[in-house]
Amino acid sequence: MYRKIIGAAVCWLCISGMASSQNLVSSGFPELDRWAEECIERRSLSLGYPGNNDIRLQEFYEWYTANNLEAMIINNAGDPFAEGDHTLSSLDFEREVIEYFAPKYGFDKDDSWGLVTMSGTDGNNHGIYFGVNYLKGLTGRMPVVYVSDEAHYSNYRLCDLQHLDVQLVRSDPMGRMIPDSLEAVLDTSRPCLMVYAMGSTLKGAIDDQKALNAVLARHSGMAVYRHVDAALFGGYLPYTEFREMVDRRKMEFESISVSGHKFFGIDSPCGIFLTTRAVYDDQATFDVPYLNANMRMINCSRSGIEPLKFWWLIKTVGDEGWAEQARMIMENTEYLKAELGRIGWPCWNNDRSNTVLFRRPSDAVVRKYNLACGYDEAFGGAVSHVVVMQHVTWESIDELIADLANSADDVISPVQTE
Repeated sequence: MYRKIIGAAVCWLCISGMASSQNLVSSGFPELDRWAEECIERRSLSLGYPGNNDIRLQEFYEWYTANNLEAMIINNAGDPFAEGDHTLSSLDFEREVIEYFAPKYGFDKDDSWGLVTMSGTDGNNHGIYFGVNYLKGLTGRMPVVYVSDEAHYSNYRLCDLQHLDVQLVRSDPMGRMIPDSLEAVLDTSRPCLMVYAMGSTLKGAIDDQKALNAVLARHSGMAVYRHVDAALFGGYLPYTEFREMVDRRKMEFESISVSGHKFFGIDSPCGIFLTTRAVYDDQATFDVPYLNANMRMINCSRSGIEPLKFWWLIKTVGDEGWAEQARMIMENTEYLKAELGRIGWPCWNNDRSNTVLFRRPSDAVVRKYNLACGYDEAFGGAVSHVVVMQHVTWESIDELIADLANSADDVISPVQTE
């Protein structure tokens, strides 16, 4: 029991960001303590990946463990919108989470369906799966999936998993799908399943949905389903002046996937998937009497803890807090760009994006700041990026800039790959 309590304390301290290597509580396992110490020390300087390391779940964990909830399984098996006995699940809270977020993405509260997913990839899997079934039911034919060559790799993998025909569409140098390239590869004899990237992996590119929808509109006889992969950007854009970019009333998409462990600050992979009730009702039927539900989603068992964290953050951070965080990351993105320009370090940034691409620095700098790296001849070869999340402060940016300035002679050659 002692080790269980101490282990939970180590985990909570690492999650909350309140611990330091000087006051780390020992678990009794040296290898675990070393791992925790490294997490704590490197948290504030992890700049290359889109995880929010300023997590606000300390009081949630206090409540959770004080009530001994870690001693039981909370399993969300079933449809959060189905009637039934939801004992030992958080399905009622999951439904409230979906009802809270649906209007923020342009879905009518009374004409929407969704669930809390296990990850952004899980959300994309549902978007593609639902889209295939919707189009197949509408036309009797399997669709072709169209996705940018700069979109997240999970979209290609999921098409392979579902044995789908996928067409990669060329993007421009900044990573945005090119409308003319989409036109050139469209097979208008088959239904079209579009996957729009709302923030590409390396460059933070946002596909121009209006321009791409205009291409599709020229082929009125072709059935279309549009899914938006908005893992990171779908988190903060609803809290900015650019909110219409993730509003289906403006952009006409049928489903969207947003991550919870990125902008929203949940400490383990999860997300939300949203679609219309009409799309959900068109899915294959799997009646499961013991769940009192028609199980049309892919998964059966899902975490019951992540919906509780989402619900807690809605109540404790909410619109006002997330709007302030969105404003801060946009301002800090501008500051990073300005500072890179001040020292003459080549950098690039898409509009409305918190991802800043720049010439790759030395291996030592890459390791210190946990930078994601890539290669693109359009930008001179080897590149890295910073994703400006809530924990990326002016202080951490200043430290990076100082290290870049001091390592200018040690940068990776423009022609050197990973």
